[in-house]
Amino acid sequence: MIKSMTGYGRGVQMLRGREITVEIRSVNNRYLDCTVKLPRIFSFAEDAIKQRVKESVARGKVDVYVSVNLSALDDVKIELNRPVLEGYLSAMRSIVTDYGVKDDISVCALSRMPDVFSVEKQQQDEKEVVQDLLSVTDEALAAYDAMRVREGEALCADLRSRAATILQLVEKVEERSPVTLAEYRARLTNRMMEVLDNVQIEESRILTEAAIYADKIAVDEETVRLRSHLAQMETMLQNGGTIGRKLDFLMQEMNREANTIGSKGNDIEQARTVVDIKAELEKIREQMQNIE
Repeated sequence: MIKSMTGYGRGVQMLRGREITVEIRSVNNRYLDCTVKLPRIFSFAEDAIKQRVKESVARGKVDVYVSVNLSALDDVKIELNRPVLEGYLSAMRSIVTDYGVKDDISVCALSRMPDVFSVEKQQQDEKEVVQDLLSVTDEALAAYDAMRVREGEALCADLRSRAATILQLVEKVEERSPVTLAEYRARLTNRMMEVLDNVQIEESRILTEAAIYADKIAVDEETVRLRSHLAQMETMLQNGGTIGRKLDFLMQEMNREANTIGSKGNDIEQARTVVDIKAELEKIREQMQNIE
């Protein structure tokens, strides 16, 4: 089973009065680059979340977004600051007594005075918070991984289809090589007869020249190696796992063989076939960039 480096997953749970949402997104990257964005008050959980992601992901630019909606009753405690309130109340009553103004002191007015209420945030159990965040992270990772597997299956099918096309093109190259040699031999004989004004030409001379040309344009070794590389790619796809980098190296070898075949050819039809092979290899290379 192979996996794509691109994916998305989301997890949501209500735990201990907190609604926790975790979203994971990723794109291609040569190495694993994980970024976690979460509320400042929960920054202590960042390393634990990164480690959990590393256990599931080998490569890619991974962004993890964590949001937490808190229950006010569970996390915030509001108390009346009686000494401050009594001080305000005493001062206001003195104003009424000393200056003869209307007594319109009200609860609403007193509640607006600074420091009448003390707001205390309850201490959090960091271990419990981390455990809850990781629980939701696991849910998001499961959805994220499922999407990457689906995309990996599609990538695998596409690579196999293009590999089959390349094998057909390689067959065309192999079938064309003897024809190219025969055509060259005929052209060589005609040219020598024209130059020598129809004088009898030694067959051995023609055979020698044809042999030299055949050795120059022979692509048997390259096509055999290209077939071997395609077979190796199929084996890697069957075995699955983290094969992206290995496929990159294998692609370099396949391109090398295709370039050599193209440089040896001196035939228009074969040159067109090599161009088609290179086009398919380039499409495979693009798809390989998505594989973990």
